[in-house]
Order: sequence, then C-alpha cells, then structure tokens
Amino acid sequence: MQGEKIVQGEAIAAIASAIVPAQGSIGIVRVSGRTALTIAHTLFHTPGRQRWESHRILYGTVRDPQTQAVVDEALLLLMRSPRSFTREDVVEFHCHGGMMPVQQVLQLCLQAGARLAQPGEFTLRAFLNGRIDLTQAEGIADLVGARSPQAAQAALAGVQGKLAEPIRQLRQTCIDLLAEVEARIDFEEDLPPLDEAHLSCQLTQVQTEITQLLATADRGELLRSGLKVAIVGQPNVGKSSLLNAWSRSDRAIVTELPGTTRDVVESSLTVGGIPIQVLDTAGIRETGDRVEQIGVARSRQAAEQADLVLLTLDAQVGWTAAETAIYEQVKQQTVIVVVNKTDLATLREGSLPEAIAGVVQTAAAFGQGITELEQIILKTVHTGQLQAGDLDVAINQRQAAALTQAQIALQKVQETIAQALPLDFWTIDLRSAIYALDEIIGEGVTESVLDRIFSQFCIGK
Repeated sequence: MQGEKIVQGEAIAAIASAIVPAQGSIGIVRVSGRTALTIAHTLFHTPGRQRWESHRILYGTVRDPQTQAVVDEALLLLMRSPRSFTREDVVEFHCHGGMMPVQQVLQLCLQAGARLAQPGEFTLRAFLNGRIDLTQAEGIADLVGARSPQAAQAALAGVQGKLAEPIRQLRQTCIDLLAEVEARIDFEEDLPPLDEAHLSCQLTQVQTEITQLLATADRGELLRSGLKVAIVGQPNVGKSSLLNAWSRSDRAIVTELPGTTRDVVESSLTVGGIPIQVLDTAGIRETGDRVEQIGVARSRQAAEQADLVLLTLDAQVGWTAAETAIYEQVKQQTVIVVVNKTDLATLREGSLPEAIAGVVQTAAAFGQGITELEQIILKTVHTGQLQAGDLDVAINQRQAAALTQAQIALQKVQETIAQALPLDFWTIDLRSAIYALDEIIGEGVTESVLDRIFSQFCIGK
C-alpha cells in the first residue's frame, strides 16, 4: 500500500510460500483478481481432458507463451469467486521449490498482466470484500508470526472470530442504548420516562467486559513479542554454562578462564508458552583488554534493553562489592539473582538486596535448577498459570487503544447521567464509544489505519 491506491479486482500475484534455496520441496505462486483465470489459461498447459472447475487441482506444465518453453512441471489450484480467500478468482501455481522455478513463474504472471502484490494485499482484499473483519486479518498476521503453540492458539482464536464476537456484542449494546436515548429526544411525549438506573447498569456491564478484554493485552503481547532476558554477572560465575544448560545446547564456549565470553551470545527458547530470547553477556568487570572492554559495554547495553535480568553469582564467592556495582547498573530492570555452582557451596540469601524479584539456586554445569529458574521467571511476569486454554483471545496494542477510548467515552456517559445533563450530551459520548469499537473490527476504518496494519504483513499474504 504505502499510500498507493488499491484497485480491487486488478490481478495481483506474489510468491505465497517461504523459499529456501535448494531446500524447498514446493513453492506457490498466488494470483487473485478478475483476470486470474485468463492468466492461468495463458501459462498453464494440461495434458488430456482435465476439467477446469473450481476447487480442482490440475496437473500440467507452465510455459512461456512467447517461446512455448517449459518453465516448470506443476499443479494448478483453481478457486472461483466468491469461494476463495479474497472472494475473487484465485489461482495457485504449485511449483517445485527453490528460487528459480517460482521466480520464473511469478515473472510470467507479471508479464501476462498481473501486478506484484503489496505486503498483505491478499488479506486486505479479503477484508475489503467482506470475507473477514479486521480482527481476523490481524489474527492471520499473528498466526504467521507465532513463536509458540500458545501464541498460535491465541492467534487462531482471532482468525476464527472469537475476538470479533464480543466486540460486536458490546457495539450492539451501545447502539441499542443510543437508540433508546435518541428515541426519548425525538418522541419524549409518546414514550415512558427513560429508566436511567437500568441504562447505567447496562453501561457498567459493558465497561466490565471491556476491562476484561483489556486485561488480555499484556499477556497477548508476551505471547507475540516474547521476553528478552539478559544473563549478567562477573566473569567465570557460570553465565555461559547457565545458557547452555537452559537451551540444552553448546551455544556458548565454556572454560575456566575468566573473560572467555567477549560478545553477546543469543539463544531462543519457550517457557510456559512465552517465547524467550536469552542473552549471555560478557563478564562485567574493569579491564585493560580493549576487546573485553567492548564486550563489557555490550553487556551493559543488553541489560538495559532486557525485560528481565538474571544477575548470576558464584555461590563459593558470594555477594561481593562487584555484584553490588553490577546491581546498581541494572536495578531499574526486573532482577532475579541466580546463585550458581551450588554443588560446591551454599550461599546465605540474607546477604542479597531486598528489592530483587527472586532468588534461584543452580548448578548449571550439571543442569540443576533450570526448572526452578523457569518457574520463578513465570511467577515474576505474572503468567505462572498461563496456558493456551486460559487465553481465549488476546488483544493487540491497536485494539487495546481503541478499547481504552471506548472505556473513557462510556465513563463520560456515566458522569453525564450523574450530573443530570440533557440527553443530547449522552448521545455524544455513546457515539464516541461506538466509533472506537467500530475501529477494532474495521467498520468505517480509515485508509491510513489499513495501511499501517497491512504494511506489516509479508508479501504473498
């Protein structure tokens, strides 16, 4: 999109599958629009008497119409309007995987009259043609980018309309209340007095349900974006061993020499359904080694950008002035103290700062204490009981902002009622609440909002 005018019905084409050089088994080129079938007939040649019917798969070859040279042996999937994802005529060329076959087929589609699709344009057309609402479109993007089964489950709930349904119900309640108020304005003499107490009770119920939806925003963001965790501490306290034990791999080099880790080492894993990016940092200490100084600086930067800091210390040495100095640098973050090497010594917890989020005992070299570490992390981020079944829907930040606007508008209606202001004042804020709820599902949404949402999609989706 990016400010360009979308022409509905114009044929668009894009590669609709991830392409890995020399590794993909199947690559898909998708075409949608009025001339999609014409393009397919131009490029695809079928042996025998195969019927070109909707929702059938044809076998044949893709040929260059100019030279009749065979570009690929492929399958063709036909989906006639309106029984397709975009509710337009759609064809998909299922080619051999790899870079060249799909690139060549896509190029032939463009030469035959299609235009290269913009990011998210297939899903945008599905929205504009009324097949899905905006919450379902955003659910599709979340499903594609999901990094855990729980995140995928929450996204799938959005695709299936489980978020749109309560929003529509809230919107309908607000519309009914608005109609009741406006009826009293226009036909006051013909109708009984407005039951203000009952109307206020209904508004309170709507506000309560909005509050419940807003409560899923932080959990949803955790499932989508995950948690960035930095392991910090002095050299040789076992930070790299902790990373290796936690990720069950040998991502970081482990030696008895202090200062082995010179740069930030990353590993990705999932804890309780939450994607976690773990950063093993260089030991923080004063040093004259220029390379190690750079590593220490990067460690401090990683700690500043982390959502959670694991300040690791050696149980044999205990909490020293060096740990205090590190803690002073990271105490603005949420800090969990990891007492490592407990197979060699025991540390008295009374020597630790009171403001830390928790303490866990580990012997990383033997993989001990990892389960306890994960439990305290989940407890710290208040998602210890988070499971896919507990999260029927999870709103995103855009949806949360619109719900907050609706909540504020409804609160103003309540204040208007309490102040016994004229009914005309009630309708102003009721309409504002309805407009905010409309924005969530895409009713009357602006082009700039659509551009912002769909520009984050990948091309081909």
